[in-house]
Amino acid sequence: MTLLDWARKVQAIAQTGLAFTHDPFDRERYTQLTELVASILSAELDIPVAQAKGFWEGEEGYATPKVDVRGGIFESGRVLLVRERSDGKWTLPGGWVDVNDSPSGAVAREIFEESGYHARALKLAALIDKRRHPHPPGIHHIYKLFFLCERTGGEPALSTETDAVQFFPVQALPELSTGRVLASQIERLYQHHLHPELPTYFD
Repeated sequence: MTLLDWARKVQAIAQTGLAFTHDPFDRERYTQLTELVASILSAELDIPVAQAKGFWEGEEGYATPKVDVRGGIFESGRVLLVRERSDGKWTLPGGWVDVNDSPSGAVAREIFEESGYHARALKLAALIDKRRHPHPPGIHHIYKLFFLCERTGGEPALSTETDAVQFFPVQALPELSTGRVLASQIERLYQHHLHPELPTYFD
């Protein structure tokens, strides 16, 4: 386990403890754990303590992984990608699942918001634990759902998060935003496009 793995685990224990305990002394101990996690991350990441505390600001109740959805649309050997304003790199359209969203509804919404295209989900091709794949390390524990989708309408449009929309050959991808998607994941989705009978990959 990395330092971030330990920090996430301790934070989750503290958050869940605060959600269920009625003992004031336990609340104090769990609160101290959250303060300790923030202090460790502040020192290791060289960021202010307030910023480290902000990573889990507003998180309450039983601690669970966050859910991210990504949609792969393939046409004539090309894949739809959007360019993130935050890092200038490309990714499959997607993002967090909102409360009251279904996974398929969330991916269709994200595709529209980030690319301007209407789409529908055809198949859940993969459900992965981000920590088990070679993404850059991140603060949150995230499950990523990759859907094979088809375009149903719309036209390319930019958004507050994306500044370009384009189809690229699957074998000639631009520089990817690897915190969001890996080339191997796009290739896996493409194989599902070519071979719909493939089983869903998980973990």
